Amino acid sequence: MATGFILKGQVLSFSGSPFDGERPEDAARLQEAVAVQDGRIAGAGTLAEMQALLPEAATVDHSGKLIMAGFVDAHVHYPQTAIIASWGKRLIDWLNSYTFPEEMRFADRAYADEIAARYLDLTAAHGTTTVCSYCTIHSESVDAFFAAAQARGQRVAAGKTCMDRNAPEGLRDTAQSAYDDSEALIGRWHGVDRLEYAITPRFSPTSTPEQLEAMGALWGKHPECLMQTHLSEQTDEIAWVRELFPQARDYLDTYEEFGLLGAKGLYGHAIHLEERERHRLRDYGAALIHCPTSNTFIGSGLFDMAGLMAEGQRIGLATDTGGGSSFSMLRTMAAAYEIGQLRGTPLHAAQLLWLATQGSATALRMDGKIGNIAAGMEADLAVLDLASTPAIAQRADRAEDVWEAVFPTIMMGDDRAISEVWIGGRRV
Repeated sequence: MATGFILKGQVLSFSGSPFDGERPEDAARLQEAVAVQDGRIAGAGTLAEMQALLPEAATVDHSGKLIMAGFVDAHVHYPQTAIIASWGKRLIDWLNSYTFPEEMRFADRAYADEIAARYLDLTAAHGTTTVCSYCTIHSESVDAFFAAAQARGQRVAAGKTCMDRNAPEGLRDTAQSAYDDSEALIGRWHGVDRLEYAITPRFSPTSTPEQLEAMGALWGKHPECLMQTHLSEQTDEIAWVRELFPQARDYLDTYEEFGLLGAKGLYGHAIHLEERERHRLRDYGAALIHCPTSNTFIGSGLFDMAGLMAEGQRIGLATDTGGGSSFSMLRTMAAAYEIGQLRGTPLHAAQLLWLATQGSATALRMDGKIGNIAAGMEADLAVLDLASTPAIAQRADRAEDVWEAVFPTIMMGDDRAISEVWIGGRRV
């Protein structure tokens, strides 16, 4: 790998957010080639410039294809891999009918290893190179996921899910054991190779105030870690939170009161936010994670992308496997577009691609490392075939610019559209 390699094609990078300014495409840049050496981007520019930069490097020709940063999935539940696309439930019933029985199985390290490997194989096949995952209450599930990612050289974040109430026997820990187990996992995995720990209270209804307080104390002790949870996904969930926390001003207050609101906080869904919540999330620079296929699949509601972006919120995009009905960030972008249409604010192709890469990387506070193509960044790349099926090809043939060419792949593409994936400069 010392000599590196060069990929030739349409190399997409971003100089800013396509949500800023009147023309989303102005934030994007297309170049002819990208050079990779020792697992990092050496540069991007003309083919001649890259060949001069790495004179001994082999060139891989992807003419007509789109070369971009690998997709970044900012909210997933890898333990739900085997129950994805299960029929007919809303959130609380989904957890009781499908999620909790499946998560019980992750006390078995061998089963956790099997599903972790399967999940990372499936997502890589769809061009996803980084994920932020919930595990189960079992430390074995975290060890399995991090070990599988480490073997692949992947940058991932994950954490032990903490629950001490409103969950079945065998899926509950305690405030103290959640703290102790999580801290031990931080010591074992955080900052090792490309791995980051995310402190993970599932959501307020499954944690007592004592456990939320313990998780807030742990985050205060380890502010270098991410913290991930769920917020305002469904209206009946919000009503449940109001019953469980009658003194709280709103759903977000059940986290804020216990030190679980911060700049490295990731709040999944965030559909039905009140005005105070929106202000507090923006003030802290916290990240809201949009999970469109999940929101439509289990009937949660329509995320206010345009309104939240206009407020200056930090927003990432995610599949929410397995409440989300696909492992594909292409399908997730398509669903985000459809939700935007239903709200009267359709998203431009540049905005969708940015959300699935740089936007999610920014949400995870990893934007200096992944999510874009620039010199010095880690070489996580995906190559998109913009004519992967006859239906897509015949539409792309009529395109007058790259955005019109890539949009059919966003709307109709699947793993067939992923020509190559590179993780840390290694071809998957």
